Amino acid sequence: MCRLPLTGANKHVRLTTDLRGYDLLNHPRLNKGTAFTETERTAFALHGLLPPSIGTLDEQVERRMAVLRAFETDFQRYAFLRELQDTNETLFYAVLTRHLDELMPIVYTPTVGEGCQRFSEIWRKPRGVFLSYPNRHRIAEILSAPQYDDVRVIVVTDGERILGLGDQGAGGMGISIGKLALYTGCGGIPPEQTLPIMLDVGTNNKDRLANPLYVGWRHERIGQDEYDEFVEMFVAAVQARFPNVLLQWEDFAGRNAGRILAKYRDRLCTFNDDIQSTAAVAAATVLAAIHVTGTNLIDQRIVMLGLGSSGRGIAEFLRRAMVAQGASEDEARACFYAIGRPGLLVEGAEGIHPEQKDFVRPASDVKDWDVASKTEISLLDVMNNAKPTVIIGTSGLKGAFTEAAIRAMAAHVDRPIILPLSNPTSNSEATPQDLLDWTDGKALIGTGSPFAPVQWQGREIPIDQTNNSYIFPGMGLGILAAGARRVTDAMFMAAGLRLAELSPTHKDKKGRLLPPLRDMRHVSLEIAAAVATQAMEDGVAEPMPEPALRARLQAYMWEPHYVPYETGSKHD
Repeated sequence: MCRLPLTGANKHVRLTTDLRGYDLLNHPRLNKGTAFTETERTAFALHGLLPPSIGTLDEQVERRMAVLRAFETDFQRYAFLRELQDTNETLFYAVLTRHLDELMPIVYTPTVGEGCQRFSEIWRKPRGVFLSYPNRHRIAEILSAPQYDDVRVIVVTDGERILGLGDQGAGGMGISIGKLALYTGCGGIPPEQTLPIMLDVGTNNKDRLANPLYVGWRHERIGQDEYDEFVEMFVAAVQARFPNVLLQWEDFAGRNAGRILAKYRDRLCTFNDDIQSTAAVAAATVLAAIHVTGTNLIDQRIVMLGLGSSGRGIAEFLRRAMVAQGASEDEARACFYAIGRPGLLVEGAEGIHPEQKDFVRPASDVKDWDVASKTEISLLDVMNNAKPTVIIGTSGLKGAFTEAAIRAMAAHVDRPIILPLSNPTSNSEATPQDLLDWTDGKALIGTGSPFAPVQWQGREIPIDQTNNSYIFPGMGLGILAAGARRVTDAMFMAAGLRLAELSPTHKDKKGRLLPPLRDMRHVSLEIAAAVATQAMEDGVAEPMPEPALRARLQAYMWEPHYVPYETGSKHD
């Protein structure tokens, strides 16, 4: 076997391996397919196993894209790309990086949601690690395998809250795989440094348990005490095996996401993507939008529809940004109107969770409001009385932004800022077409899932996807290149502010709120520089001059290309 070169900066590196024939072709990280040269085919006993024509990476990319575009459904394209990733990683990432704007909705949201739902149907080859509860005593043994020696980034899920689709059990592995594909495709993290992990603690999804094809542990989810003990065993094993790893928590249920992050954020380098990355990209979108409106952040009146872990993360991020701009804590909190299951979160309302208390309005604030019901203050009531300038949806409820509510908002705001962030597309609070229709084309829109451009009065208006893929790949690159020991809130603030600075609206107020997806590698590099610099300022990374940091970031970013192979002794 061999140790792979960890960066792609030097395209002239040679790789030595003792794999031959089928073993080499079946290794996804080493396989080149038809691009093996004549010399390599002779050296590695590949003649006869490959067709005689010798191709190039460029030709392979063109061939795969032709096949991909011929499929009828996005799920078929997703399954094709997953099989390509398990067959030839270099080719997979060449296809992805050269067509990011076209393929990100396939590899990631929204299609990855169906990929998780149907994960058991298309599972073919091992990728990542399944840590099931019955094997809890084997966690350290499983992670000790030598193929994981170079791992620097882990994305872990327990599959309980996949996007807005709920409990998908072992199918949640699809989201860990998809996230890490973007760490490499957008952030340039070498693929051998990434490891998707599924904590299989059972599932309460009856359809999954009843499906004879289901690949996960056929058991209802374990109790909370057993769950917490299992997570602790996992973290302890990760600390021992990968002391310098970056661990990302992904799609955990609201009751677990925040407290797991709070428990472990000071023990290892870790963050929760749904809470922190989502907050950073949503805040960046709001900042870009208010740059268009010419107003100040502290002057916004912000409605949060849904105050689960993602919604709280966004609200807290924006609150901190207001304080950083000179507002007091009380002034910043007064800008928010949070709506949950009991309607507006106001003192005395039933069903308010303890973690939501910072965004509960005093009863005196609403005592003079004209409302339709004495028992619940609805979204329409808030629109009519608070006259908000921004509404952000993380509710997971399709159509929750009603026509009446949006029209009421547009009646008193010149350019309403509207972010229906729930995904996949089927769970979006509203469609961009409806939002433009209901606001006479005035709305500034960011969505959680991708939408096609909208036609409005003869113009084609592109819709910005407020996707956390703008944030986490750059976070990963900056953390690894700087050698950060922990992830601070200020590092996410730096990421969000830098993304806002990269908004095309700074050059053209009629431009898009966020950079185009095809520029994601440049965006990730810029965010990585901001994150690494903040890590140094926070004292969680060793200082280095800015030119040295830039050089390190550039050198770290892996580019998909084939390197020459030679036989010989094992390469260390």
